[in-house]
Amino acid sequence: MSDDLTEEQRHAVPDGYRLLDWFQGFGRQIGPLYERFDGQGGYTRAFRVAEHHCNGMKNAHGGMLMSFADMAFGHAVSVEKSHWWVTVRLMCDFLSGAKLGEWVEGTGEIIAEEDHVYTVRGRIWVADRTIITGTGIFKAIEKRDPRPGELAFQSRG
Repeated sequence: MSDDLTEEQRHAVPDGYRLLDWFQGFGRQIGPLYERFDGQGGYTRAFRVAEHHCNGMKNAHGGMLMSFADMAFGHAVSVEKSHWWVTVRLMCDFLSGAKLGEWVEGTGEIIAEEDHVYTVRGRIWVADRTIITGTGIFKAIEKRDPRPGELAFQSRG
């Protein structure tokens, strides 16, 4: 897979999103992936359904959607706590699908925490259609320096 984005992919990104710099490993295989921050600690992750995300029916494969949900939901721990994290459990309810070419977005919010284990409620959608709701349990494994868009980064400045 190439690191290069096609012209079609470049022009298909809504305003406010930036390309995630995941050009190695798993992120490279399922990308390109994007994110935006709202300035208040909220975030949205996104991707445009491309051929390599699809099953034989030209819908985003369930495995791709679960992987994306994991990254979108778990990112709440990064944004709110500036920690590296691992997934303990991910539970998703598939309510609809995402077709080739559609822009898929997702986010999560921490709803409980105990002993550096965070429960996150999340949602994945296309336009006004919810395609997945779910809950993830994520274990914080190491504190790290806050990054732009994260709450701890905003409070430093």
